[in-house]
Amino acid sequence: MRLTLLYGGLFAVSGAALLAITFVLVQRNAVFKVLVPCYGIRAEDCPYPQRGRQADSPDAIRTLLERQHHVLQHEFLVQSGFAMGFMLVVSLVLGWLVAGRVLRPLRTMTTTVQRISARNVHERLAFTGPRDELKDLADTVDGLLGRLEAALDAQKRFVANAAHELRTPLTLERALLEEKLTDRRPTLEAFRATFERILAISDQQGRLLESLLTLATSERGLDARVPVDLAALTEQVLAARPEAPAGGPRLTSRIAPAVTAGDPALVERLVDNLVDNAMRYNVPGGIVEVETGARDGRAVVSVSNTGPMVPPEQVGRLLEPFQRLDRSARGDGHHGLGLSIAHAIALAHGGTLDASPRPGGGLVVQAALPAAPHPAALPAAHGVGQA
Repeated sequence: MRLTLLYGGLFAVSGAALLAITFVLVQRNAVFKVLVPCYGIRAEDCPYPQRGRQADSPDAIRTLLERQHHVLQHEFLVQSGFAMGFMLVVSLVLGWLVAGRVLRPLRTMTTTVQRISARNVHERLAFTGPRDELKDLADTVDGLLGRLEAALDAQKRFVANAAHELRTPLTLERALLEEKLTDRRPTLEAFRATFERILAISDQQGRLLESLLTLATSERGLDARVPVDLAALTEQVLAARPEAPAGGPRLTSRIAPAVTAGDPALVERLVDNLVDNAMRYNVPGGIVEVETGARDGRAVVSVSNTGPMVPPEQVGRLLEPFQRLDRSARGDGHHGLGLSIAHAIALAHGGTLDASPRPGGGLVVQAALPAAPHPAALPAAHGVGQA
């Protein structure tokens, strides 16, 4: 209705303007200049066509012409008004039809979007037609639905994996308790061993819940940002790590100034997870290389190791929660959340986390965070070292 009134209003305004212009032109008609000068001249000598007899005087002719002019003017206005009214009705009808045709695809898209829910988020508008604003809008909505479907699928996988990871230790705890309850001759040593195992399982559950809380906090985003010296944090993480056992991976570092802005605790957790992941999934006598620096306006921390071979098609999966290269590795206290937490922290800081396999085995994981606006305000330094 609004589009119809808009079309009709535009036609009424433009028609009234055209009628006013025509009326002004009629008002300035040169009929007096044509007929009056021919008074007293023979008809064959007048350059303008004359009809009727000659009037007795110019005033009589002028009066007659003025009367005829007013009559013609009145007839012109009446007939133009009828014509404009008729065309206004026609324009309203055509405007209604055109508006309905224009809005029909929008109504179809609205109905389809209203019908889509979490159960049928796989449906798409699939709008066909020429490349215009409506086609672009439909394609944008389809892209949004695709991203929502991917997010919902990831959430479902996350909930299922989290439930599985939490259910496994609970089942084991229940089995240990039932074992002692059914033992008719329990001993103090047996109870102590059982309680120690249950305590270890509880510690694993606590670490899992802490990791899940960190992941949820990271995906929520940051409430405030402060300058963070990425180089200093990396040095702290490396210094706090226990010494590797004999034959274990050797940790080397190359620390260059790198300043970002964000949550220092989360950034420290990011670096610690990358180093821990590189140390844990390595080969005997392997190497872990940690490097920080500023590149292309970003603060970068890169961690590479000499672990097992990683198929390129599996790299993206390792950044998702509860995903590990060796699915059979269970019960080691780790749940495949290290890289996913680091990924979420990088995204929360407006950065990126990229992983790529090394030709000889292992991964190169690089986190790039936006550089702080005033890096000179923080202490610099930290040269090349070895841990």
